[in-house]
Amino acid sequence: MGRIIGAPSRVPEMAMYDVSRFVRRLVPALALVLAACGTNPVTGKKELQLVGEAEEIAIGQQSYEPARQAQGGDYVIDPGLTEYVREVGNRLAAVSDRKLPYEFAVLNDSVPNAWAMPGGKIAVNRGLLYELKSESELAAVLGHEIVHAAARHGAKSMERGYLLQGAVMAVGLGSQNQKYSQLYVQGAQIAAQLVSTRYGRDAELESDLYGTRYMKRAGYDPRASITLQETFVRLSKGRQQSFIDGLFASHPPSEERVAANRKTAAELGDGGDAGEERYKQKTADLFRRKPAYDAHAEGVRALAKGDYPAATTSAKRAIALEPQEARFHELLGDIELGQKRLDTALVHYAQAIRLQENYFKPHVQSGIALFSAGRRGDAEPYLRRSLQLLPTAPAHYFLGILSEERGKVDEALQHYEVAAGAGSDLGRQASARFVRLDLPRNPARYLQADVQAATDGTLYAILQNAAPVPLVDVSLRVVRSDGQRIVEQTPTFTLREPLQPGKVAQIPMVRATMRSPGDIQFYRVVVESVRAMPQQ
Repeated sequence: MGRIIGAPSRVPEMAMYDVSRFVRRLVPALALVLAACGTNPVTGKKELQLVGEAEEIAIGQQSYEPARQAQGGDYVIDPGLTEYVREVGNRLAAVSDRKLPYEFAVLNDSVPNAWAMPGGKIAVNRGLLYELKSESELAAVLGHEIVHAAARHGAKSMERGYLLQGAVMAVGLGSQNQKYSQLYVQGAQIAAQLVSTRYGRDAELESDLYGTRYMKRAGYDPRASITLQETFVRLSKGRQQSFIDGLFASHPPSEERVAANRKTAAELGDGGDAGEERYKQKTADLFRRKPAYDAHAEGVRALAKGDYPAATTSAKRAIALEPQEARFHELLGDIELGQKRLDTALVHYAQAIRLQENYFKPHVQSGIALFSAGRRGDAEPYLRRSLQLLPTAPAHYFLGILSEERGKVDEALQHYEVAAGAGSDLGRQASARFVRLDLPRNPARYLQADVQAATDGTLYAILQNAAPVPLVDVSLRVVRSDGQRIVEQTPTFTLREPLQPGKVAQIPMVRATMRSPGDIQFYRVVVESVRAMPQQ
């Protein structure tokens, strides 16, 4: 339907608001809210619960694996350490106020951090374990995270999102892998959001309080919650970047938390297991390997700066100290891939996969290297395997190209659509490829067309490019209908100049005689063909 160019816009009169109608619409919504009221299993307080326990558990279960992959993968080189952390975690979970299917993992990430997902899925980074002095301090960390899950802190964060959506609906009714951090897609993005959730002051104090109580119930010395927070406050004042990026981003320490923990520990009384010697024994291999991981971190930083010789030296030093760590061989692969030495890169990635098959990155990097080497058929199984472990834009993007080359347009479109969800240059490339394939099928998605009339009766075709790529050879005509059939149409006009993304073209078509401004409703633009500008 067209409109008159230059015609004065009419501001509608404000109608009296029908309060009774608003109330009738609001009552069912209030009934749903009241039905969703429940009791917090930890605090015993009444609260709104829009996310049920089954949903909490399902969300945590679905997001746990991609979150661990995105945070460096499991720390598999020392399975005894993971078992130790699980033992401490299960000891605390057994005395918690809420029984959930708790799981505990140690992640191969040097950033000091720990997190909990809804449903009791908990992880501690290798980097945080270096900062602890005893098993009781480990218990303080895990007890804190258990409370985040048990007291529904993650679920409440999701509910706040639901409430925001509900508010919009009510208005409608009434009115470490930095390279890959922007390349996660689908469930990996949701998992990353859950991991990076920043809890408020009340939630942190609540987790400290009940976590310390769980420590006491489990037989640990509650004073460890004080020394742990004192350590974190000291490190936060030192502004260590690793802590700023990790634990402090989601669990900000404060003197208030130290004082609150001191008060709680005093109320609970002295005594309990500190476990200093046991912690030293269980983490001995972790500390023995620390120089190797420090060398690896140096290599990662050097690679980020493009200093390949320094990165290679650091990676080889790390391997000399610990040859069984897959990440060190993976780093050598990244260094070789960055220098286009594809065959050598593949050798290093293969070794990383042999050492840890269930980690996504060497698989997707192998796929990229093989694709770049022209071995596209060989790249496919690596790309598909990587998607099973963690969905990323590169894997979907290159699989999309393979599908497109085989004439499997629907399959290619699916891959490109997923890859386009990444906030990166690759995501934008995937979006452009999606449009080029989809444009012939659905031109109306990308080219918004309207007809307008000037006061002298001249009809204009108004075109706006809603696609992320330039459009060319737009062929169109203006037709007039009597409501049932076309009774008049202009000759086809072809716009040869590229129409850039977001730009508008105003094309004079024909002068029409209209009895009244309302006659413009009988005219419309018909786009016969359009294509995306070929890539340069």
